[in-house]
Amino acid sequence: MSSLCTDVNAGTDCSVAAIQMVSVPDLATNLAQASDLITQAAAAGAKMLVLPEYFCFLGHKDTDKLALREQPGNGPIQRFLADHAQRLGVWIFAGTLPLDTGDPARIYNTLLVFDPSGNVVARYDKIHLFGFRRGEEAYDESRSIKAGELTPRCVDTPCGPAGLSICYDIRFPELYRNMGHVSLNILPAAFTYTTGSAHWEILLRARAIENQCYLVASAQGGRHPNGRRTWGHSMIIDPWGEILDVLPEGPGFVMATLSLDKLASVRQALPALTHRVL
Repeated sequence: MSSLCTDVNAGTDCSVAAIQMVSVPDLATNLAQASDLITQAAAAGAKMLVLPEYFCFLGHKDTDKLALREQPGNGPIQRFLADHAQRLGVWIFAGTLPLDTGDPARIYNTLLVFDPSGNVVARYDKIHLFGFRRGEEAYDESRSIKAGELTPRCVDTPCGPAGLSICYDIRFPELYRNMGHVSLNILPAAFTYTTGSAHWEILLRARAIENQCYLVASAQGGRHPNGRRTWGHSMIIDPWGEILDVLPEGPGFVMATLSLDKLASVRQALPALTHRVL
């Protein structure tokens, strides 16, 4: 299983889809929505698909997801993902799902990567836990989530090495610098409407520009039964910071072909990565 990032640019051009959802407090409903969107994106030609954070469940309370925790390699959510990857012959970056920590009060918020054979080839447990308070709007992920190990995680894909990150991670550029020279960064997210409307696009484009790589961001996007509103705007960004496709709100997906020639040309024309002195 891949874990550490490598400083290589291997890969080929490939089509990637970022899936956007409006998840609810019911696992079966969310898996049905995810199945439809995965199938549609694969039929459209996507070879790598990214699901959003909490794709399988957004409960009425933060602690509701504890009941859905799974052991690594076992559970209905992981079986669903492995089956779809294998049946459709695609890579699935499985948004996030709750994995057991050994602590009954907290889970890992985990991104798993499934290859076209349905095997898990990479795992990343979210390390930066979101906290926000403004008036009556308040979030504290540390109450129900345990942070993962402080190690960048990557996986070799048909598009080249891909860095793994989740939502709040996008505010910490040092994480992405430590990925090495990846071809793309993957970011499933559930940005709030408040923070997303202010910062989402600028943070995504900044991470793509400064690391001269593609960035594929899949998001929750809409009004949820728990009263929460997420920002959406799933998008794919190229190494020059241009938005290749975006979906403002509601279920659906965005797609783009990632060009390794474009990646190389940006890095050759403006070799900022080799000009680093710190």
